[in-house]
Amino acid sequence: MTDTVESAIKRATLLLQSSSDSAKLDAQVLLLDVLQKPHSYLFSWPEKLLSAAQLQQFDEHCQRRLNGEPVAHITGLREFWSLPLQVNSSTLIPRPDTEILVEYALSLSLPMAAKVLDLGTGTGAIALALASEMPLWQITGVDRVADAITLANTNKQRLGFINVGFVQSDWFSQVDAQQFDLIVSNPPYIEYDDIHLSQGDVRFEPLSALVADDDGMADIKYIITQARDFLTSNGYLLIEHGYQQRTKVHSFFAQMAYTNILTVKDLANNDRVTLAQWPG
Repeated sequence: MTDTVESAIKRATLLLQSSSDSAKLDAQVLLLDVLQKPHSYLFSWPEKLLSAAQLQQFDEHCQRRLNGEPVAHITGLREFWSLPLQVNSSTLIPRPDTEILVEYALSLSLPMAAKVLDLGTGTGAIALALASEMPLWQITGVDRVADAITLANTNKQRLGFINVGFVQSDWFSQVDAQQFDLIVSNPPYIEYDDIHLSQGDVRFEPLSALVADDDGMADIKYIITQARDFLTSNGYLLIEHGYQQRTKVHSFFAQMAYTNILTVKDLANNDRVTLAQWPG
């Protein structure tokens, strides 16, 4: 027994409805990974029969998704800023909301050859997105996890960007004494007792990349404090944070003598990124 492309997607959609809010899309992405075809193939060849091997791999993919494993971990890929990035369990899966940080960073008035630092780079998503848009920027991404740096370098090599480099560093610890026009970060900002940590895809992601002490504020405060030694005069710091942390982030930026503090909302109209300038 075998399935057509169309019938396989219908069957998988029904199967995944109990474990996913995007069952049909998940089924489509998983099948395209098996077929190694673009999305248009699903509509061009709906009656195409799957081979026994393809059907077996698709069923295995669906079972993993049924168990809650993220689609990105199953396929090994996630698109961010239209860039196909390899992902694995050593880092967070890049999320669409983080593109807001990239979008706003690109809107800032910065030198043509700006020096940029991405703290906690993970897959390299933010650094690589900025590199793709600003080839003259000199971008450094750091992460304390060696496997994350390996992954970020793999993505860099696949995409062919030459204006970005990655260094293993616990925040600023291995960053040379230099100043940056822009520092960006998507640090851990979730509280340890947040109920969402036991739900959905985040169950399969590294806890150390998600949670922080001090009600999720510890790493944010550390970055805001230390960044003052690494920013140029009027340089910018952009930090992604939880939607309920706006007031605390604003307050700490002000306490640390930053100016022009502004919060940007994400795609769901939640407070998501706060930026400020260091007067120097």
